[in-house]
Amino acid sequence: MKRNEFILLAASWVSGVLLLGCSADQQKSDLAKVTYTCSMHPQIVQNKPGTCPICGMDLVVVVNSTSGATITLGPSQMALANISVRPVGKGMMTHSKPLNGRLVVNPERTTVVSSRIAGRLELLYVRETGVRIAQGQPLYKIYSEELAALQQEYLLAHEQVIQFPLDSRFAAIEKASIQKLKRYDQSASDIENLNPTKKQEPYVLYRAPMSGTVADVGVFEGQYVSEGSPILRIENYSTLWVEADIYPEEARWVGKGKKVEVQIPGSEGDAVPMTIDFITPVIESAGQVVRVRGTIANSTGQWQPGMQAQILLPVEGKTDAITLPVDAVIRDSHGAQVWVQTKPGTFTARSVGLGIENDKQVEIIHGLSEEDKVVATGAYLLYSEYILKKGADPMAAHQHN
Repeated sequence: MKRNEFILLAASWVSGVLLLGCSADQQKSDLAKVTYTCSMHPQIVQNKPGTCPICGMDLVVVVNSTSGATITLGPSQMALANISVRPVGKGMMTHSKPLNGRLVVNPERTTVVSSRIAGRLELLYVRETGVRIAQGQPLYKIYSEELAALQQEYLLAHEQVIQFPLDSRFAAIEKASIQKLKRYDQSASDIENLNPTKKQEPYVLYRAPMSGTVADVGVFEGQYVSEGSPILRIENYSTLWVEADIYPEEARWVGKGKKVEVQIPGSEGDAVPMTIDFITPVIESAGQVVRVRGTIANSTGQWQPGMQAQILLPVEGKTDAITLPVDAVIRDSHGAQVWVQTKPGTFTARSVGLGIENDKQVEIIHGLSEEDKVVATGAYLLYSEYILKKGADPMAAHQHN
C-alpha cells in the first residue's frame, strides 16, 4: 500500500514539472512573438527595443499574429484613409520608355554681332549678360578713322561730280566711294545725310539684328576692336532643342519623324508633343551612345536652356492587358503586392507579377483575375496599418503562408 502511494506521489511531481516546463516554453514563445516598429516608418521592424534609424523615435511594441495577411477596416476608417476599391478589368495598355534629356539652345536662333569696321568702342549700350533686347535696339557706337577717311573721299568725289557733271570719270569715282561706304554698313540715307553738312560722321551706331537674350559680351567700352571682332552673342529662346542619349540597341525604337512626348520636371501642364528630327549618324566613342534631338516651342519663355527633361518614347502596346493604377501596387524587398477585397471592409495582400508600365498604369501578368476587386487608392495606408497591427510585412506573411 505504501508502495502504491509513493508511485502516485512521484507521478504527480513529474506531471507538475512538465506543466511548469510547458508554461515556461509558452511564455518564451509569446515573448518571441513580440516585435517593435516605428509609428512613423512602419517598414522598420525588429525583435528588440530601440529607436527608428530614420527619424530617431522610440519603437513601439506590436504583437505578431498568425492569422495571415488580412486586415479589416470599418467604414469610417476607409473613408478617413480615402480607400477606394475597383474591379479588375482589361483594356489598352501603352508603354513609354523614358529617356533622360536636357534643354539646349537652338543654334538656328542664335546670332553673333561682330564689328563691321575697325575702331574704338565709344559707347556700349549693353554691358552684361542675361539682358533681354528687341530687334532694332541700339547695341554699341564705334569711332573709326578709316570710316572718316572714306567719308571724306566720298565728299570730294561728290563735289567734283557737281562741278563737272559731264565728266564720267568723276561719276565713276563717286560710285566707287559709295560702294566702299556700304561695305562699312553705311546705308543710303547715312551717305545722303553727309551732303548737306559736308562733314564727316566717324561714329557708327549698330543695332540688334534680332530679339533675344544677351548670352555673352566679349568687349568693354573704350576698347579698340578690329574688323570682324565679336561684340555680343544673342540667343533667342522662343524655341529650344531637346536632346537625349540612347544606347545603340534602343535605336530601333527611334526614327526620324517619330512622335514622342516631353516632360519637364517642375513645369505645370501635360507632356509636350515633339517630333524627332535628327539622329546622329555615328556612335559617340566616349559613352557609346547615339544622340537624338527634337524642337519644342517656348513662346512664353517658361523654360530655360540647361533644364532637365524626359522624353517618353512609345515602345509597345497591348489591347487586352489587366491594368491597375501605379499607386495600387506596393513594392518592397519581397516583390509586388496588391490588396484584394474578399468581403466589404476585409482586405488580403496578394503577390502579383508586373509587366509593362508607364507613369499612370502598370500591367498585371499574374496574380489577379477579372473577378477580383482591388484597392485602387490608399494601398500604402493599408500596408502601414497592417504592419502597425500585426507587426510583420504582409508580403512576408503571405509568402510564409
